[in-house]
Amino acid sequence: MLLEFDADQRLWQETVRDAVGKQCPATLVREVAEQGVDPAALWQSYIDQGWTELTDPQNAVELAIVLEELGRATDLTPYLSTMTQYAPLAGSRFDHAVAGTAVYSGVTARRDDAGWVLNGTAHHVLDGDRAQALAVVTDAGVFLVQADKVVTRRTPVFDPVLHIAEVTFTGVSVPDTDRVHVDAEKARHLALTGMAVTTVGACQRVLDLALEHVKQRHQFGVPIGSFQAVQHKAVDMHVAIERARALAYFAALTIAADDPRRRLSSAMAKAAAGECQAVVFRHGLQLFGAMGFTWENDVQFALKRAKAGELLLGGAAEHRAVIAAEYRTTYRGL
Repeated sequence: MLLEFDADQRLWQETVRDAVGKQCPATLVREVAEQGVDPAALWQSYIDQGWTELTDPQNAVELAIVLEELGRATDLTPYLSTMTQYAPLAGSRFDHAVAGTAVYSGVTARRDDAGWVLNGTAHHVLDGDRAQALAVVTDAGVFLVQADKVVTRRTPVFDPVLHIAEVTFTGVSVPDTDRVHVDAEKARHLALTGMAVTTVGACQRVLDLALEHVKQRHQFGVPIGSFQAVQHKAVDMHVAIERARALAYFAALTIAADDPRRRLSSAMAKAAAGECQAVVFRHGLQLFGAMGFTWENDVQFALKRAKAGELLLGGAAEHRAVIAAEYRTTYRGL
């Protein structure tokens, strides 16, 4: 596996970065947070540009490139949940113009004469309040459910532009035709990788803003970026980001190649991203000083998105435990 972008991927990265910079600027993020502006036009632009058609596993790296740039921009749309959680579970039933998300736990399915009945409440569902379709993972399989059949309630969280919801299923009838036969574990690999690379993008945004600040902020007649202690913090952030980015893209490569290492590599990517955000969050705030705690500073949006990326789909400690258990099983007795 080659861990460097080829010419087409570099061009794709530049194209996406330029488009996201124009369509999802920091001013729009603040307008959504402060004024409740609807980002529907932004979501439609992603559809129009064909970004929601990157559903073939072979395009996992190209999808990761988009997700990193959206993480840097604090994306306001349900792109992450649609492409990395809903689409892999929906399989051939996925409609690239429909926003979706996945429900991984809290819901049970039982048989009846008409098909299946779903009951339960799922918490902390990413974009659960604005998804048009849901892929529901149960012990009996994966079911596709239209959003108008469930009750959703957006849950207030520290990231003002992130949509997290509680989704309740009360006797929801689902026909056999809406029970899809997919590998839910493989689908989760993409969900973990997507969350990891999005977190990396948010961390990169924090570092970019911090570097810009330490170059402009003067103390004792010189930029504070010239102080060794400040440089050490910036370097620590850079190293953590590069490590997490490398693991995230390696995970994307294993998905593209359907490599059996995809299970461990996605867990490693998620763990590394969580560890990365811890370093970046701490040093990023310290480099900004008191300014970093103010609402007026845009660094807050990237910091909150990075922290959310750690909390969603399991934190670093949980995934390190998965990795450790795998290696104990593999190398026991050697």
